[in-house]
Amino acid sequence: MSAAGRTGAGWWMLILPAFLLLVVFYIAPIAQVLTISVTEPELGLGNYERLFTSSAVQRVIETTLRICLITTVLALLLGYGIAYAITLARPRAQGWWILAVLVPLWISVLVRAFAWVTLLRRQGLVNNTLLGAGVIDEPLPLVWNEFGIIVGMVHYMVPFAVLPMLASMREIDPRLLAAARGLGASRGEVFRRVFLPLSLPGVIAAGVLVFIFSLGFYITPAILGGGKTLMVAEWISLQILDLIRWGLGTMMATMLVAAILVTLLVFSRIVDLRRIFGAGA
Repeated sequence: MSAAGRTGAGWWMLILPAFLLLVVFYIAPIAQVLTISVTEPELGLGNYERLFTSSAVQRVIETTLRICLITTVLALLLGYGIAYAITLARPRAQGWWILAVLVPLWISVLVRAFAWVTLLRRQGLVNNTLLGAGVIDEPLPLVWNEFGIIVGMVHYMVPFAVLPMLASMREIDPRLLAAARGLGASRGEVFRRVFLPLSLPGVIAAGVLVFIFSLGFYITPAILGGGKTLMVAEWISLQILDLIRWGLGTMMATMLVAAILVTLLVFSRIVDLRRIFGAGA
């Protein structure tokens, strides 16, 4: 065997364990899910026909997309402001800002969801404060609906929006901003014509990350939705665990995976995702 052949074989041996783990723990389960979706309760595409004929399935998909889009937009707006403030802060203050962003990630998602239930319920802090101030005459329905789900999901997703945008903003050369100011541009023009365009790759990365995470979110919608507003992940759990409809549940799971892959494919056509997420040169 030639030296080149031995080198190639050596590389294959190095990546073989990782490849086998990928097949066993990722590709094989997805293939099994796909198989079940076209074989239960009978062989065929009957489960996938529900996407076009079942109003319940369509309503779940519409609700999920609507909540995910709203969550992504709000998380990007809040995250951009936080990332911008961190970028302009002094080094000592930046450390505290980043700590404040990361701390929510260390708290259990269950704890955060129940905390929002406590705050938003009819006898919660928010309603009691508004009632005491005379702003409202009766408690507002702030939880166990789409509003409560969006609040909880935005709270969870903001750190995932901040980090990619912060990384992108830190790569912007401050001399470019100083040069624009030296040429007579106002602070608003510097931000609009220099800083914002240069930070867009981070915004796109954050949007892709938040939207994909939101599609499969389960715990927060299940608690803050109170079973009244079903998203895809909770609907899948209901079909498989409660109604024992494995075919419908795995069909929706397959569509969820397909939606994530399509999202990545579409954005990869627009921007270089490898560079955005730090894998490019």
